[in-house]
Amino acid sequence: DIGDIIRGKDLYLGDKKKRGQTERDQLEKELKDIFAKIHEGLDRNIKSNYNNDTENYSKLREDWWTANRHTVWKAITCDAPESAPYFGGTCGGKGREALTTGYCRCGNDEPGNEKPNIDPPTYFDYVPQYLR
Repeated sequence: DIGDIIRGKDLYLGDKKKRGQTERDQLEKELKDIFAKIHEGLDRNIKSNYNNDTENYSKLREDWWTANRHTVWKAITCDAPESAPYFGGTCGGKGREALTTGYCRCGNDEPGNEKPNIDPPTYFDYVPQYLR
C-alpha cells in the first residue's frame, strides 16, 4: 500500500539486486531524501516539532500522509482511465465476479458535500498491512 511505503511501514522488502541493495532500499533512500528536503523547507516553528525525527523522518512522513492521503488516493483512483479496475473481482451475484471500474468513487464529490461510497478507500490505512 502506498501509505505504508510513504510512512516507512511497508512489509515488502524487495528483491536483492546485483549490488546487494534491494529495490525497497533504493526507494527508502529516495523517500528519506524527499522528506529531508520537505523538512528543510518547513517554517522554523513547525520544524521544531520534528527536531528529533531526522534519521528516518517517521513523524514527518506520518503527518504528511495524514495531510495528503485523500489527494493521493484521488489521483490514483479518479484520474485512472475509465476502463481501469481499482479492485480485483468480487462476488457480483449469481456466481459471477464484478469489478469496480471507472470513476466509482469520484463522481461530483465535493468537500463539505460528501456523498456515500464516493471517497477513495483511505480507511485501509487503519488496517494492518498483513491483514489486507
